[in-house]
Amino acid sequence: MLDGGEGTAAATPQPLEWKFSQVFGERTAGEEVQEVDIISAIEFDRTGDHLATGDRGGRVVLFERTDAKDHGGHRKDLEMMDYSISRHPEFRYKTEFQSHEPEFDYLKSLEIEEKINKIRWCQTANGALFLLSSNDKTIKFWKVQEKKVKKICDFYVDLSRAMGNGPVVCSSMSTSSKPCMENGGCNDSPFGYTSIETSLPSGGIPSLCLPVVVNSHETSLVAKCRRIYAHAHDYHINSISNNSDGETFISADDLRINLWNLEISNQSFNIVDVKPANMEDLTEVITSAEFHPTHCNMLAYSSSRGSIRLIDMRQSALCDTHSKLFEEQEVPASRSFFTEIIASISDIKFAKDGRYILSRDYMTLKLWDINMDSGPVATFQVHENLRPKLCDLYENDSIFDKFECCLSGDGLHVATGSYSNMFRVFGCSEGSTEATTLEASKNPIRRQVQTPTRPSKSLGPLPRVLRRGADTSGVDVNGSAFDFATKLLHLSWHPTENLLACAASNSLYMYYA
Repeated sequence: MLDGGEGTAAATPQPLEWKFSQVFGERTAGEEVQEVDIISAIEFDRTGDHLATGDRGGRVVLFERTDAKDHGGHRKDLEMMDYSISRHPEFRYKTEFQSHEPEFDYLKSLEIEEKINKIRWCQTANGALFLLSSNDKTIKFWKVQEKKVKKICDFYVDLSRAMGNGPVVCSSMSTSSKPCMENGGCNDSPFGYTSIETSLPSGGIPSLCLPVVVNSHETSLVAKCRRIYAHAHDYHINSISNNSDGETFISADDLRINLWNLEISNQSFNIVDVKPANMEDLTEVITSAEFHPTHCNMLAYSSSRGSIRLIDMRQSALCDTHSKLFEEQEVPASRSFFTEIIASISDIKFAKDGRYILSRDYMTLKLWDINMDSGPVATFQVHENLRPKLCDLYENDSIFDKFECCLSGDGLHVATGSYSNMFRVFGCSEGSTEATTLEASKNPIRRQVQTPTRPSKSLGPLPRVLRRGADTSGVDVNGSAFDFATKLLHLSWHPTENLLACAASNSLYMYYA
């Protein structure tokens, strides 16, 4: 998270200069967007060479990086080239497949929509891609692999060529001279059954047409559903997360977290259950869950009351108690009707090294050090300018929107979405006041908001600061009022480079720095 050297620690980090890279599925002016085309999930794989998106129509679309392949070779060869190799990352459409279909639960009289809630990449093997996709009730394990296309090169073949390719089918049939009846039945058949045999010439039929199938050099991508993990959740699935052991994953709904083995689809283990004996006593629900990136026994989950619990699966089979609890102490004077609603955490993400957890509630981004549970080490204001409008946001249900968050691979930046198809990027290294607002469009209008920091007592390598990154104007970067109908909920940061993929309605935008 921090610069290592003493010389670099004193210098103020330079804000990232974001530039437009690509867009897929861009709308034309006045074009109506179909509900099924709206992107509902987005995820880079571990290498960053592939990107997956899911939409409300139950489809998964895969993209692959092309610029890295174009510049293969040794570094010396690349340095000797006349053209620059510092081109921005480029992706292209790879394939798509229908992951989920709409279903109907007849026992509960409940429609289960096909919308993809989460996508998670699994470890690759033998050149094939593996990923998990989930809707509200069912998780599917997909294998996407290139297969050679088989073609029929010559359909009409003469007998001599057919014999060269192998035995002729018709010549291998029985030419027995047993007495046969008029209808083709044989009196001398074993077990009393009547067999139907056709008497053919011993040399076969020279004019028989046989297809010759050969493997061409062309390949096609085939997506195959390997396993279906179903009937384990009574409530809507809000999270799935792969374990670092490569063998297991978790799925979470409002009240339970289940542990699965990728190879076993008919059995899961319930490891967290917050359902009370009497549902009237329910005070909070699970909103997000994620495995630790390196410790296979640790995972964290967030709640609707703004708390994050870190649990260790080695302690017990059912993890009723947590190892650590992360929550910010509430200021009594600031409590209102909306306090609990806006405190609900919609998403959590571990940093790559597993030391920090990033959480997103309606108003802020918070960065937590897992070694310090007294409070967040940094807070980034995202929607502070909307505080006077909470009543209106409650009336139109916008206050319940679930924004995702993400961290850069080096842990020096965090990002999250907002309204009017905008997203915000904050610097979280020591001394950084970076707070950039961008709009998801071909011409993002960047506005640097230098945010004063208020340092407090340092309790770890990352000083605890309260970072005010909000504008109080109540307008977007174009100076107009926020459009609550256009919201950027889903985004993902490339694991090794400063590349952001953002989903705005049915369009996928990419930006690099």
